[in-house]
Amino acid sequence: MALTWRSFDFFDASQIKIADDDTRNFFTSNDISSVCSGSESLFFGSYDGTVRIVSAGWKVVRSFQAYETGPITHMRQVEGTSLLVTVAEEPSSGDANNAPVLKVWALDKPVKKTGIPTCLSTVAINNGKKPFPISAFTATEDLSQVAVGFANGAVTVIRGDLIHDLGTKQRIIYESDEPITGVVLHVDASLTTLFIATTGRILKLVVSGRGHGQPPKTVEDQGCGVGCMAVNKKTGDIVVGRDDAVYTYTLEGRGPPTAYEAPKKLISVYQDYIALVSPPTPAGESDTIRRRFWGVTADSIYTFTLIDPELRIIAHSESVLTDVQHIFQIWGDLYTLTQDGKVYRYHEKTPQQRLEMLYQRNLYTLAAELAQKCGMDAKQQNIIFRKYGDYLYQKGNYDEAMAQYIKAIDSTEPSQVIRKFLDTQRIHNLIEYLEELHEHHKATSDHTTLLLNCYAKLKDIDKLEKFIKSPGDLKFDLDTAISMCRQGGYYDQAAYLAKKHGETDLVVDILIEDSKAYGDALDFVWHLHPDAAYPCLMKYARVLIEHCPKEATQIFIDYYTGKYRPRVDLPPEAEVTVPVATNGGFVTGAANAVQNLSNLIPLAYIGAQAAAPVAAQAAKPTGEATITLKAEDLTPPTYTPPRPRTAFSSFIDHPDEFIIFLEACVQEDSVSEADKTDIYTTLFEMYLHKFNGGRGEADREEWEKKAKALIDGGKARSQDWKKPPIENSNVLLLSHLSNFRDGTTLVKEQSGLYFDIFRSYTSARDTYGAVRALRKYGPEEPQLYPAALAYFTSDPRVLEDAGPDELARVLERIDRDGLMAPLQVVQTLSKNAVATMGMIKPYLAARIERERRDIAENRRDVAAFRAETEQRRQEITDLGAKPAVFQATRCSQCALPLDLPTVHFLCKHSFHQRCLRGGAGDAESGAEGECPLCARDNATIKALKKEQGERAERHELFKHDLESSEDRFRTVAEWFGRGVMNAPAVE
Repeated sequence: MALTWRSFDFFDASQIKIADDDTRNFFTSNDISSVCSGSESLFFGSYDGTVRIVSAGWKVVRSFQAYETGPITHMRQVEGTSLLVTVAEEPSSGDANNAPVLKVWALDKPVKKTGIPTCLSTVAINNGKKPFPISAFTATEDLSQVAVGFANGAVTVIRGDLIHDLGTKQRIIYESDEPITGVVLHVDASLTTLFIATTGRILKLVVSGRGHGQPPKTVEDQGCGVGCMAVNKKTGDIVVGRDDAVYTYTLEGRGPPTAYEAPKKLISVYQDYIALVSPPTPAGESDTIRRRFWGVTADSIYTFTLIDPELRIIAHSESVLTDVQHIFQIWGDLYTLTQDGKVYRYHEKTPQQRLEMLYQRNLYTLAAELAQKCGMDAKQQNIIFRKYGDYLYQKGNYDEAMAQYIKAIDSTEPSQVIRKFLDTQRIHNLIEYLEELHEHHKATSDHTTLLLNCYAKLKDIDKLEKFIKSPGDLKFDLDTAISMCRQGGYYDQAAYLAKKHGETDLVVDILIEDSKAYGDALDFVWHLHPDAAYPCLMKYARVLIEHCPKEATQIFIDYYTGKYRPRVDLPPEAEVTVPVATNGGFVTGAANAVQNLSNLIPLAYIGAQAAAPVAAQAAKPTGEATITLKAEDLTPPTYTPPRPRTAFSSFIDHPDEFIIFLEACVQEDSVSEADKTDIYTTLFEMYLHKFNGGRGEADREEWEKKAKALIDGGKARSQDWKKPPIENSNVLLLSHLSNFRDGTTLVKEQSGLYFDIFRSYTSARDTYGAVRALRKYGPEEPQLYPAALAYFTSDPRVLEDAGPDELARVLERIDRDGLMAPLQVVQTLSKNAVATMGMIKPYLAARIERERRDIAENRRDVAAFRAETEQRRQEITDLGAKPAVFQATRCSQCALPLDLPTVHFLCKHSFHQRCLRGGAGDAESGAEGECPLCARDNATIKALKKEQGERAERHELFKHDLESSEDRFRTVAEWFGRGVMNAPAVE
């Protein structure tokens, strides 16, 4: 026992000092036969049949004669009521045996005449008229069932309404040769079980409910003494004390015993303790030390002990010089009544006082169990764990100390523990504590930093992986963990953390800056949503293009042309089965199905197209539907492509990739016109850059060809070819800076600046270029010929390069188109002593000959006009002075022979008068004196003359024709004929 039980003094023991003399005399008179407590009062039964009630002040406040004679052997007060049950044994009279009498008293209903409480019922207990005393007694809370055990081995059960005295029934349910030492009624729902203890056995018997009437069952083949059977009211267990141990019994059988070797005379259950009274050691077996201390009285010393079976603690133990007759509990304390009438109180110390006792003996494990049993909160229990940890740490037991610190982690300052284990370099223990801090979400960024440093110091990759990949909520500061992983060189773990928690920017940072995994970084970016991918592209564009030129250029093309589609790591076909309800085909799992597909998609962007297969299954009344998801079923997210200009700086030092990007943007119709201007201009600049940096003539020609094709399609351009939106000033500037003369020429050509093109050649003394420009642009710009004439004759070398034939062609074109007067030609040639008369002789001869022909032709026209004019004048004179002869025989209208009346006109047309009046067309005009056949021509002439007169008054037309005319004299002559010079009529 000394090895398994620990002794403490958890109770304060004190003797009750009774001040009232009568009460004190009562206790010392040794007249107490039974004791019970309840309803905040103590009840004492006497050998003379008197019941006394003692208050908390230890004073008899009430007494009444319950029986005329005989001792009151058992009492029971019903808690919470005023009912008191008493049992007394009437002494025998002569040969007749008086049966024990049970009475129920209503303490709150005194009888008016006597003042004693009202006896509600009286029952004589049947024992077959055998004169054996009552050895055990028990009753239910409602007093509906009472069990009485006798020393002859009989047990009588009384049933009925004892409170209202409506009659009872009693029956002897058990008989044996062994005395009854204890009875307990166990009420469970509708089943009532009676536990019976004899000196040799423990039995149970169903007295009501299912199984009633069956013979008793033996629970244990060992019994107990009188007073060694009690009930644990908290658990309902039956507690039996024997010399070797304390046993518990339930309806299922015997529970685990608590070994405590000591003779037991009396047993009682107080809270979680069991109170034991041990009789004196038999003669010859007493302890020598005790005998030496107590002398001759050692053989009559009793031991009172309080034990805690669960904690295996002897909470209190003391020696009593006289026998303990009764143990009772009231007013929150435990009391004992000794044979000499003394009352002792045992008050349990506070939990803190008990814990301090355990602390003094370093029994921290026991202290923790005690605190838990006392219902202390977690904070108070953690104090014990921390103290225990400090104790173990001082002993050098670091592993167990850490286990205790972890238990107290919720109410312990982490720095105190961390500092201890840092000082001793117990890295493994420190890791364990820091991991628990993170599990309890009590870790700070400093703790995370320290933990990762510990992993790094031990190079424990497995634990690091387990730590950062722990499931559930985030238990550490994410930024700190990622930063420390990067600093420690654990780039894969840092990337995993960033990816898991959606820190896409950090993932790309780690892959590029730390891991140098440019391909993986680009692939990760390609899996992102457009809004998340764009910042990453902008931040690391140059790096990605430097190391992954082809793939990086392609992602830029896709993104800026609006064709970006995040990559999805799906198998060729992914099938998902979801439950389908049968109520009309409604797919109850459709909503969850699309959500569950996100497990297959790293960056889920399932749209209506992906959900369509689910809805398609809605019409099927089957129990489940199978959805086949393909990559093309996923609707790409919509976004607004940025302006291409924002990507230009990303392609610095990568002209080839930049050109590919620009050419792709050029082909995209969705690009705005303003952006296309930037793209075309930049692309033209890049072509010129490659042209100047070409490694060979063929390479230079290729880029030159592309540059020229970009700004001008030439004769090969198609009908729908549209000029690129490049400002001419930009083309001119870029061409000039790159010494690309063809570009300058093409721009001037497109702008119609042919004279500037020709002048650029003449300024550069490029005669051959000037000749080519003259031949190409001369038909559209005739003024180039006079300029060419002046240039060719400006220097003998220029004239030699151009040749006499080219000069002759220029003079021929000037002469043919009348671009210069002969005098102007001569003046131009005479400015420099380069051209000779022999060079212009053919031109002058041809010019003079043509003018002679023009003069002759003009003279012939003048003579013809004069003759015609004279003829018309003569005709007018004849019509006014000579008679007219009409010889027509047919009508000019109907072609029938003329008959009277006939109408003749001076124009020699004749008509029937009827034809003039009833004819169709313009015959009506004949009635007005005008020939209907000549009326049309006359009207035309009149209209022309009228218009000519009106135009003659519009001098602005004359001025315009004169300014735009090549032959002004001819123009003046024409307008003179129209009457522009006529004097206005005088009204």
